[in-house]
Amino acid sequence: MGATTTMPDSGAAVPLVAPHVHRTPLFGSRALGEASGFDVRLKAECLQRTGSYKIRGPLVKLARLSREERDRGVVCSSAGNHAQGVALAAARLGVRAVVCMAENATPAKVEATRGYGAEVVLHGSIWDEADERARELVESEGLVYVHPFDDLDLIAGQGTAGVEILEDWPDVQVVVVPIGGGGLISGIATYVKQARPAVRVVGVESADGPAMKASVDAGALVTLERCDTIVDGLRVKRVGERTFDLVRRFVDEIVTVPDDAIFANVAWTMARTKLVVEGAAAATVAALREGRVEAPAGTKVACVLSGGNLDLSQLRGLRWN
Repeated sequence: MGATTTMPDSGAAVPLVAPHVHRTPLFGSRALGEASGFDVRLKAECLQRTGSYKIRGPLVKLARLSREERDRGVVCSSAGNHAQGVALAAARLGVRAVVCMAENATPAKVEATRGYGAEVVLHGSIWDEADERARELVESEGLVYVHPFDDLDLIAGQGTAGVEILEDWPDVQVVVVPIGGGGLISGIATYVKQARPAVRVVGVESADGPAMKASVDAGALVTLERCDTIVDGLRVKRVGERTFDLVRRFVDEIVTVPDDAIFANVAWTMARTKLVVEGAAAATVAALREGRVEAPAGTKVACVLSGGNLDLSQLRGLRWN
């Protein structure tokens, strides 16, 4: 797709998103400021409806469907935040939603998705098999497929978090965002760099599966042979064409941190900020505490905490300091 990607417009997406989401706060963090040397504020999307930013994008995607498409309904495949985001967005907009999940999906996640009003189809033992089933339903039932990250309307919706950051902290100098498939950072970076070009946008990936950094470094999309990270929200072997193009154009730098540092900072964030964060969210905290983000002392840094749907079992045996 290259440089021909159409630009997502997060500013225009705000009216579609704002009535249905929480305006999540930017919390100051003295502890993280002391650890990093920066003036840090935390964009607490872990307090968002469904527990993550993932409701923002589907609200825009579904609102922009034609009447005929909305009448047909939507389908997605996910075992986590995307499932719940699509389910709640569909409920808010009165659209039928089907979510395909692997048969071994966590029962709590299945019930949460059903609780938001979606129909859950259990199929296969891994996400790829559930995704195959979702795409079969597109063909057999005419449902509209909602991609977890590589869709311009979805990206525009995720980027509304960046609109809020600039409105709530006009003096911000650096925005640090986690990267999985790239939807969140694509939306935030595209908006921020056009509205305030001087603001740096830094992405964070797991060193155990840096699909976006590998692609940017290669100058073309790369499919990782292995993706060893156990951080659900960062575990992607191949990022999207649109997200890759937007990250290459608007993100200033991508840094990586290993899984053990990420999970140590899940615990550290809970202990020092009293916020429950999942691994993908803690990656941005880890990048600051591990010194991966280089900037002068006192730099004003917004750190995006992307979600709080934590699997506590992943903390066992990991260091807490």
